[in-house]
Amino acid sequence: MYFCAAKNAQAAYFIDKMWISLSITSALLLGGYDVLKKLSLRGNAVLPVLYLASLSGALVFLPFLIISEAAPHALSLLYMPRMTWEQHALTLVKSSIVGASWVLSYYAMRYLPITIVSPVRATSPLLTLLGAVTLLGESLNALQWAGVAVTVVFFWLFSKAGKRENISFGRNKWMICLYAGTFLAAVSGLYDKYLLGNLGVPKNTMQAWFNIYMTVVLLPFLLLKWWPVRRESKLSFRWTIPLIGFCLALADFVYFYALADPESLVAIVSALRRCSVVVPFLAGAIFFKEQNVGRKLAIIGGMIAGVCMVVMGS
Repeated sequence: MYFCAAKNAQAAYFIDKMWISLSITSALLLGGYDVLKKLSLRGNAVLPVLYLASLSGALVFLPFLIISEAAPHALSLLYMPRMTWEQHALTLVKSSIVGASWVLSYYAMRYLPITIVSPVRATSPLLTLLGAVTLLGESLNALQWAGVAVTVVFFWLFSKAGKRENISFGRNKWMICLYAGTFLAAVSGLYDKYLLGNLGVPKNTMQAWFNIYMTVVLLPFLLLKWWPVRRESKLSFRWTIPLIGFCLALADFVYFYALADPESLVAIVSALRRCSVVVPFLAGAIFFKEQNVGRKLAIIGGMIAGVCMVVMGS
């Protein structure tokens, strides 16, 4: 009786917390971001879709930068203090890393099933943690090592499931693009830790300028790679394209808002955010009619469980 009451009280505690709802909202938005990418890229030119999506993300943050400069007391959570020139340069480096990651990942999303791309991308926190162990001298506890082992085992099972769709996880060039993009996303995670933790760069301002610099970083790709072949690789504008940037910006804002709650638990917030992969899976089954969704969903459940174990052990 006492045990049941304690469990019910604990459940009520989490249900009543706004940061839990915000974390789930962020996960849903992040999953929607993947679905919007897939919808926008189907039969479409990759680079202009990526550029327009990044431009829409930059436009979301631009008004808050202007208001922060003109009337700093008008904003609270969205206030964006000035950065130094050195911090701007470091943010431009971050945009370059993420820009390369996005180019590779968008090509992978264009040519691979969303039920394969999203789970692989969801493992980037694992790579970030392993990078922190290797480069920053951090150590893993028993729960984290167990999470790494679980993720690796289920990733191997996931590669077996991919062979049913004639997708070789080791030889397919779009899978290699996906691996490279995921690796660069992990590098960006380590770089974020350095910028925010070691150098104290203001996260709101960095996020805003990161999106703005992204349009600068991607412009050479657009002009040199796509513009000369624009007649063969045509852009078909869809309303889902600008929603990509808006959805990602909103997902990140809600995520940071959840973390700003003094009662929030970063491990729980991060673990819930990883559950965003469920949304692309449902879309893959309902809208894109992809194969082996049930089998892959069971396997990805194990992968995400492993990632959550790593996060919860932090």
